[in-house]
Amino acid sequence: FKIESELAFDTARLCLKDSLGCGLQALNFPACRKLLGPVVPGAALANGTRVPGTAWQLDPVHGAFNIGCMIRWLDYNDTWLAAEWGHPSDNLATILAVADYRTRNGVDLSVRDVLTAAIKAHEIQGVIALENAFNRVGLDHVILVKIAGTAVATALLGGSREAIINAVSQGWVDGGSLRTYRHAPNTGSRKSWAAGDAAARAVRLALITMAGEMGYPTALSAPGWGFYDTHFGGSPFRFSQGYGSYVMENILFKVSFPAEFHAQTAVEAAVWLHPELAGRLEAIEKIIVETQEAAMRIIDKTGPLDNPADRDHCLQYMVAIGLLCGDLEAGHYEDASAADPRIDKLRSLMEVVENKQFSADYLDPGKRSIGNAIEVIFKDGTRSPRVEVAYPLGHRRRREEALPLLESKFRESLETRFEHSRCESLARLWEDPSRLDAMPVNEFMDLFAEDGDSDL
Repeated sequence: FKIESELAFDTARLCLKDSLGCGLQALNFPACRKLLGPVVPGAALANGTRVPGTAWQLDPVHGAFNIGCMIRWLDYNDTWLAAEWGHPSDNLATILAVADYRTRNGVDLSVRDVLTAAIKAHEIQGVIALENAFNRVGLDHVILVKIAGTAVATALLGGSREAIINAVSQGWVDGGSLRTYRHAPNTGSRKSWAAGDAAARAVRLALITMAGEMGYPTALSAPGWGFYDTHFGGSPFRFSQGYGSYVMENILFKVSFPAEFHAQTAVEAAVWLHPELAGRLEAIEKIIVETQEAAMRIIDKTGPLDNPADRDHCLQYMVAIGLLCGDLEAGHYEDASAADPRIDKLRSLMEVVENKQFSADYLDPGKRSIGNAIEVIFKDGTRSPRVEVAYPLGHRRRREEALPLLESKFRESLETRFEHSRCESLARLWEDPSRLDAMPVNEFMDLFAEDGDSDL
């Protein structure tokens, strides 16, 4: 398939920039850092995959795990919301790991090849997700990271159409992970490394297929034992459209807040209301939060929140921070911030209700909005303005508005790891798309490497 859309390539460059920035930011968090590096001490690989922001070169399987953990850790990379939600840029972990490894070992691959693979991986994951809800049968969305990643990794390794089919069939035979680590009472940090795990598995399946391993022609459809019968109640996948470049063109960037995307507009509304509540917190009687059905299903949480992974998937917690602080940053999910008793007080005053129009517009392919609205009712009977936000910054309808903020987000991420002149040089890479596209992948990845021994 030849990609003709320049909009898709322009967006893919933004995706690459934003994903690398998210990964560099994640290196500032010990819970992420402790999972990174070689699988056992000293297990480096000369001419292996570079891990951005570090001095490590690893085998491509574990390189993909490292990069995937970093990109996904802060829940700040791009998002796709449909029947199944997910983060298609998780696939960049697989793509960068394989492309970097191959380029260091004599195969001529450029950043343009990375962008092409990213557009295809976004499309595979996103189009399957439009009509097929893996979450409703208890499976985690990272199964689609594994499937899309396996397909494009096999292609990057030089696989034929038959090899790609064989490799993808292996992914369906694997099945998927349970979503239990994303929901109370088991919410935990696995949700931050699950995509890295899926990316690594994709590389592994591609490699063993290229070594000659067979595929499974009816992995999906075999009676009794196929994926459809064992996981989808016998129903085959449904598709509302074919594959092109739709998903990359319409991807949702997280610009304003490191928050689960169904809550982005709720936090924006809360931040807007922050000045209205100055000095009036004790006067609040009730906070009404209107949202979509999907948000009610996955991030409407009451009761204790055990850790940062629990808090960043709680609609009420994120709204409370926005109301209290007028902002929401990754550090707000840590224990020190969560100890503020005002947060749980505000959570206890919230009434979360479904707005049917928000739910309908969420599923409308012509809109794909993610609406939320907040109104505060005070004990004296007065009310705040009802603040409604339909489209978050980073949505295609607000893309131009978001571009300067995406640039600032990237520069701030660079400055957490590198000295200023190097940050400026890296930021300028994106000013000349043709030069960036032509750059060999290994040279591109070297630009993001830490000099000397890694201290992580």
